[in-house]
Amino acid sequence: MNADSPADSPADSPADSPAGFPPVVCIIGRKNAGKTELTVALGAELHRRGYRVMTAKHGHGFRLDHPGRDSWRHRHEGGAVRTVLAGPSDFGVIGNWPQEEMPLSELVGRFLFDADIVLAEGFKSAPEPKIEVFRDVPGSDPLFDPEEGQSARTLALVTDRAGIELPIPVFDLGDLGYLSDLADFLEDRFLKDRVTE
Repeated sequence: MNADSPADSPADSPADSPAGFPPVVCIIGRKNAGKTELTVALGAELHRRGYRVMTAKHGHGFRLDHPGRDSWRHRHEGGAVRTVLAGPSDFGVIGNWPQEEMPLSELVGRFLFDADIVLAEGFKSAPEPKIEVFRDVPGSDPLFDPEEGQSARTLALVTDRAGIELPIPVFDLGDLGYLSDLADFLEDRFLKDRVTE
């Protein structure tokens, strides 16, 4: 982590989650920056520490049911707008939105309410606090721009670019301990009062 980052920057006071909701942190970045890898690794580290981790992923045009499968037939032959797949240990919902995409906060409230923490891959336009993962690609800069006032929403940057200085904590992907440090950072900010299993 960049020790030169100010400790009392606006990013140190993210908006609180609504009462009764778990904290939500979005993992954002440009295409192929490593959002999935960071979400999975950070989730695994927090799970290892005893937290109940849940995730959400924002995507475009993905398909969860396939022609010929029962769920596909319910929707495409039976005309169902939405189908719930439910079993003793798993469930899923597939279908179409009522009018427009549901906000992340509503997804959390409906499906992820009993998490200790939710890691949401993508959702860069959502108001929830964010961690950006940024790979040092020629001609590319982080999405985070302190001049645009994003510092209240962007908590930290995880990068392999050497020498980057920002008014938020910077975690070095080349540092073998960065994942543990990032989990410590989230524990300190969001999970102090949560009891691990």
